[in-house]
Amino acid sequence: MAKEWTLGQKAAGLKQEKEYALLVGLITPDVTETQAHEYLDELEFLAMTAGAETVKRFTQRLQHRDARTFIGSGKVLEVRQYLERHEEISMVIFDDDLTGKQTNLLEEALKVKIIDRSTLILDIFANRAQTAQAKTQVELAQLKYLIPRLRGLWTHLERQQGGIGMRGPGETQIETDRRIVQQRVKSLEERLKDIDRQSQTQRKTRGELIRVALVGYTNVGKSTLLNLLSKSEVLAENKLFATLDTTVRKVVIGTMPFLLSDTVGFIRKLPHHLVESFKSTLDEVRESDILLHVVDVAHPQFEDHIRTVQTTLQEIGAADKPTLMVYNKIDLYRERYFDDLLTSQEKIDIETDLRERLGANFGENVFISAHTREGIEQLRDRMTRLIKEAYVIRYPHQVKSW
Repeated sequence: MAKEWTLGQKAAGLKQEKEYALLVGLITPDVTETQAHEYLDELEFLAMTAGAETVKRFTQRLQHRDARTFIGSGKVLEVRQYLERHEEISMVIFDDDLTGKQTNLLEEALKVKIIDRSTLILDIFANRAQTAQAKTQVELAQLKYLIPRLRGLWTHLERQQGGIGMRGPGETQIETDRRIVQQRVKSLEERLKDIDRQSQTQRKTRGELIRVALVGYTNVGKSTLLNLLSKSEVLAENKLFATLDTTVRKVVIGTMPFLLSDTVGFIRKLPHHLVESFKSTLDEVRESDILLHVVDVAHPQFEDHIRTVQTTLQEIGAADKPTLMVYNKIDLYRERYFDDLLTSQEKIDIETDLRERLGANFGENVFISAHTREGIEQLRDRMTRLIKEAYVIRYPHQVKSW
């Protein structure tokens, strides 16, 4: 069953009706079994965000990916036998990117829809995009992802045997489609340049104010914190990528004004073409004066999340900005990791050790709960100091009364 692509058509998203899925991950010398299961946890959350319910997970241990089926013929047979016993399952989601050829072979073997991690993320982005900029960026990322996979998707037109009339029709169709896609990519890139020029003009009009950007892994509470600090109503959900379009609010602490922006969350294995397509959105981060790196401290892999965000910030040239680490959901951390056997002093000592260790590893920090408002005043105090310092640097000859 060849994968069907409709060029130029907006993605409708997975959330048409309830869909059931299998998840597949690979354990290799570079990925431990523990890491593979952590990645599948995140993949399941991605699937849920897109509207699919996970029925079962499969993992396969290999020295390297199988060139034809990614997981090897034996595991493909095992998955197919499971699918035959569970007819309600309509898709299999892989935790890594597949080539067009692999997708084609897997769909032929399993007789269900095959989706990889990048396709799933792009589907969520397509479903979440609201503005013209976000929609253009999503379509551009989808087409860039499609171009190298055209050959695998057109196998039904490739030469099956020698002889007259069997030479090259598939190749002709591939080249035709590749040219159409590349023309569309060029058109979208030009449109994004126009949108970016408009955005730059808007940013210049507010250039006198210090800009603070909320950055972090997806679903760590950035939008909730923006609502709390700016007293606004920005969409905040317990789903991945609830925010795609950058939201900017003017905030005043005491008598000191500044601009606070909420940006798209980062994630492990974020497709490079997605980062490329969203660079104009990430300009808000790159051109900010201060970063608030928000972290879900209650998440078991939050330190991996920190490193993922730091790597992405380096990729977009924003890693050297003054940064305050904001460890959110401290209330949930206590709920998950403290039990009744611990004394009050022991709990205080554990938190103190955690703050000191994270401070030594990742820099200045503050612990808060955007839900209960714990630590918010301390956060405001730290922000006030950083913003004052930024104003002094920008306007060294002006005396501020803040």
